[in-house]
Amino acid sequence: MMSIMEDNVWFWVFSSVILVSLAAVVAFLFLPLARKRLKNIVLYLVAFSAGALFGDAFIHLLPELFEEMGNKAVLSLCVLSGILIFFVLEKFIRWRHCHVQISENHLHPLATINLVGDGVHNFLDGIIIAASYLLSVPLGIASTMAVLFHELPQEIGDAGVLMHAGLPWKKALFFNFLSALTAVLGAAIGLLLGERMAALSLAISAGAAGGFIYIAGSDLIPELHHNVEPKQSLKQFLALLLGILAMALLLFIE
Repeated sequence: MMSIMEDNVWFWVFSSVILVSLAAVVAFLFLPLARKRLKNIVLYLVAFSAGALFGDAFIHLLPELFEEMGNKAVLSLCVLSGILIFFVLEKFIRWRHCHVQISENHLHPLATINLVGDGVHNFLDGIIIAASYLLSVPLGIASTMAVLFHELPQEIGDAGVLMHAGLPWKKALFFNFLSALTAVLGAAIGLLLGERMAALSLAISAGAAGGFIYIAGSDLIPELHHNVEPKQSLKQFLALLLGILAMALLLFIE
């Protein structure tokens, strides 16, 4: 059964990136909700996605890479490189992981910058998903789920930015989905390069682990600290644990 799955890696990769890209469409369905209710829902999604990213990095990617890569120092350097690359992207390309609705105290870049930054982000997601599937189908599924859980709250924030910038609903939806489709290009490049250079797919996966740790630790967790009300904090903590548990349960498909 697993050998059949491995033989159809291109199908798995492109099915996964299209599924992730659809998060850009689903995000717009949340916009009619009241601002306060939407903010609470998004924060729980942020907590869940932080747990999923941590879980995928520490439960799936790193253990697999420890077995595949003989040199542990090289693995550590690749993980650190992933953290640094994501830092540079966020710092200098002004790629923002925006997960909370627009407010007077939460300013956003212009819509064009947001779309370009989101396109770069989705392109990297496609490469990461492809590299994970080249290691194994179960690992690819786990990484796809982690990316998907992260994409939904981010895309809700992006939808809010575009609407706030004055784009009509249909045009904002179209451009946001177009930006999401850069994941398909990233996946194609990841597959073409990875199938020719196995070591490259290992390095990309290690960098992805670093990127997941960076996103969860520096972007998502700080968002949760804006609300310190005990009841809400407990719910966020439980959502964080559920994200980790979801990744742990995926071990049963391996």
